[in-house]
Amino acid sequence: MTKIDDINRRILSTLRADGRISNADLAERVGLSASACLRRVQELERQGVISGYRAVLDNSARGIGFVVMVGVGLSTHTQKVQADFERAMKAAPEVTECHNVTGPIEYLLRVEVEDLEAYKAFHTDCLGALPHVSSISSYVVMASPKDERA
Repeated sequence: MTKIDDINRRILSTLRADGRISNADLAERVGLSASACLRRVQELERQGVISGYRAVLDNSARGIGFVVMVGVGLSTHTQKVQADFERAMKAAPEVTECHNVTGPIEYLLRVEVEDLEAYKAFHTDCLGALPHVSSISSYVVMASPKDERA
């Protein structure tokens, strides 16, 4: 297991903010030589601490004007029902995140669509058509003053 010391924390923090930073610039920011920095990054990747790199997309440029957080309750709580629901969410292009949570609901979804009409279609034709979905609560995202997903 890789030790997460102060230097590794700085590497991770810098990469989280800018996954495309060059190794030379990363090394300079964290106070290492380029070769020592590269070895640490590769070890963090090998150990699974860094599991991948992503692009941050501009929703308006993609035609996404409506983001909704959706709480979904299930009427049955078997492994099969949960697996079926999760499979359906993985197949739904509108769902960008699906979290199994504790509390009065079983799932919290992030849904990104063009507009209210597109969300209504997803709500009715996808979620509403799934067996065992007993409740759907929609929370329209008005702004995201802090969003560190990448």
